[in-house]
Amino acid sequence: MFSNEDYIAELLAEAGLVSAEDVANARSGLSGGETIIEHLVSNALVTEEDVAKTLAANGGVPFIRLTDVTFDPGITEAVTEDVARRYRVIPVEDDGLSLTLAIADPLDFEVLDTLPHVTGRDLNIVCATPQDISDHLRQFYNIGEGGSSMNADGIIVTTGDLEAGVGGDDAPIIRLVLQILSEAFRLKASDIHIEPMETSVRVRYRMDGKLIEVDNHPKKLLPAIIARLKVMSGTMSIAEKRLPQDGRIQLKMGDKEVDLRVSSVPSNHGESIVMRILDKSALLLGLPELGFFSDDQATFEQLLGLPDGIVLVTGPTGSGKTTTLYACLNVINRPDRKIITVEDPVEYELPGINQVMVKADIGMTFAAALRAMLRQAPNIIMIGEIRDAETANIAINASLTGHLVFSTLHTNDAPSAVARLADIGVKPFLIASAVRAVLAQRLVRKLCPICKAPAVLTDKEFRALSLDPSRAVDASIFGPVGCDKCRGNGYKGRMGIFELFLIDDEVRGMINQGLTSTQLRRRARELGMRTLREDGIRKILAGLTSAGEVIHTTMQDAD
Repeated sequence: MFSNEDYIAELLAEAGLVSAEDVANARSGLSGGETIIEHLVSNALVTEEDVAKTLAANGGVPFIRLTDVTFDPGITEAVTEDVARRYRVIPVEDDGLSLTLAIADPLDFEVLDTLPHVTGRDLNIVCATPQDISDHLRQFYNIGEGGSSMNADGIIVTTGDLEAGVGGDDAPIIRLVLQILSEAFRLKASDIHIEPMETSVRVRYRMDGKLIEVDNHPKKLLPAIIARLKVMSGTMSIAEKRLPQDGRIQLKMGDKEVDLRVSSVPSNHGESIVMRILDKSALLLGLPELGFFSDDQATFEQLLGLPDGIVLVTGPTGSGKTTTLYACLNVINRPDRKIITVEDPVEYELPGINQVMVKADIGMTFAAALRAMLRQAPNIIMIGEIRDAETANIAINASLTGHLVFSTLHTNDAPSAVARLADIGVKPFLIASAVRAVLAQRLVRKLCPICKAPAVLTDKEFRALSLDPSRAVDASIFGPVGCDKCRGNGYKGRMGIFELFLIDDEVRGMINQGLTSTQLRRRARELGMRTLREDGIRKILAGLTSAGEVIHTTMQDAD
């Protein structure tokens, strides 16, 4: 198996992994062509990984686990099957200048001297276990028993095992699930949907707000995929298939830590899984990255500096409200301020901030958590969502007693938040006294910066946007094209469009008088409030998004 078994056994002894007596017993106990190293491993005195790490250290090369590697598409073209079979090597990475090869014995200098000649490349050598090498020879080149394939995204999937070995060797399922998760992260998807169909399992990613089907798998794989994800969550029951469950998976993708919020629901064809990808890099977003232009940013930053009051963020599910709240906390998080949040669930862990998770089944509701939080003497409070009169009234009382409160509501526009609070039982004079501003928002797709092209708005688009054509004369208007970077759809990433409703003395008087949302909205516009569509138009004229995106996203502003 190795070029010099005795020497390697001595290295293991020197490293303290085995004793001299173990080595002597191994020599005397060999049978049937067994080597010393094989004897030590089979008797559980060392592991293959112990041996490989010892060889790597003495050979001055890195040790890797091939099962942890995401292989680039076409990597097998770098080494022929004949070379891979003869020298038992696996191509790991090809950067165009040098080729990285994994080998089981980095002390086999004859092989190391030969490989540059047979590959015709400058080589970087890494060390892996013999079993890892064997597994990947079979998966890459069909060397050994069973078939295999490498999908277009560079993730190894042993198709023979997937079809026949789900109940036994679950390594192929582990690789398949890792492929689904890592590819979604690479494509910057926000959600992963694993959905049972009548005869297949459909996988879809939500990217920039749009669901895209990316793969289908045999229906027989569904139980194993679901079981694997539940095991990864650590809290979901594999045995329970009749009731919805929630869980959380924490992964490390490259140098990034990623959380996935997992939800399972029974359907007519089996359990369906949806995973929300929570990329912690979103915590680093500032207000400009959210989509604020400088004038709105300056106004909003003034609100963040207030000593008390309530600032509300409104919009439908998936409009980016939570991301905006986290960005606000990121701006105002300082050592001299105590910030507490109450969330359902806690989506991101924020350094330096006390976060409380709602657990309604044990009585830890938003209202109960909020009452407890106030006894902690915070300066700033974030409430994930105001859902009922009790929570709303506690939040308002907190704001009136010297706390700055951030929260969200589900309303279509900013002025409607006043009516929503009144509907759930908050007195108008309390709303007028406590609420400082309401920010309504939506997300629109950003044009791909690589392929976007100059565009001219049509007469229909001018009419739909109620836009005077003279405003477009000197504007930088672009439209979607499509390229490899944006997967051919012309858009890459999303940003917010905003409607900022400031509660000044005049508006407070109108709220106290019980004016309707329509009346408040009309007066707010007279006072200079920019609507969602009007903010979207600014971003069209700046070349950041397209007219079609803004028209579709702001249909309620058509008047």
